[in-house]
Order: sequence, then structure tokens, then C-alpha cells
Amino acid sequence: MQRQLLVLESFCQQEGWDNIHVLKDIGSGMNYRKKGLLKLVEMLQRDEIERLVITDKDRLLRFGSELIFALCELNHVQVTILNRPADVEPEKEFVDDILSILTVFSARLYGRRSRKNLKRMQVLHDATNEIIENT
Repeated sequence: MQRQLLVLESFCQQEGWDNIHVLKDIGSGMNYRKKGLLKLVEMLQRDEIERLVITDKDRLLRFGSELIFALCELNHVQVTILNRPADVEPEKEFVDDILSILTVFSARLYGRRSRKNLKRMQVLHDATNEIIENT
């Protein structure tokens, strides 16, 4: 994320845009309740943004970024995507979307397993400490 931030700041500097406001989130591209995303929507509603600059389309949202772009268009906000791919065939875009969905849900599944395992380890650790204390 730090590298992306440096790229964005450098680009804005080159364009002569001094008054920038950085919004950043860490989390799933399918989470629509991220603080930065909600702040962006709020700022769009209040007409506080002239332009939106992002490194990649899927850095905004994995799916649904078109909705944010529509809000930008309605509010006359210029959108700049630095790493916009050249004309992508619809089939490739569809395959990329499917792979993204699989990646996100796989990560969630493994994350749940990891949390369950951590809880089990903590229970075992606590039980072990209790046995040691009682002997």
C-alpha cells in the first residue's frame, strides 16, 4: 500500500495538484463498509471532490466500482486510473472477475479456519497452564 501511495502522490505532484486528500483502506475488495470507501461516498455526496485518482480499478472495489464511477460522473468528478489496461476482451474480464471471487472467498474460508485453530490452541494452552498450576 505504501508503494501505491507514493505512486499516487508523485502523479498528483506531476500534474500540479497540491490539495490532495488520501483515503486508504486495508481489507477485502468486497467489503462495502470500509471507512475510506464510506468517506469517499460521503465526500462525493457533499460535492467535496474534483477528481478521484486511483492506481487500479479493483483497488477501489473488487466489484461495484462502476457505481462509484457513476456517482463521480453525476457529481462531475474526474476519474483517473493510472494502471488502466488496454482494451480488455469481455471474456478475459469475466474470467478475471471469477478468479477474484474465488480468491476472496478462499481467503475468507482459510481465515475462518485459522481463527478456529487459534481459539483451539488458546483453549489447549489454558488447560495446560491449569494442569501445571494444579500439580
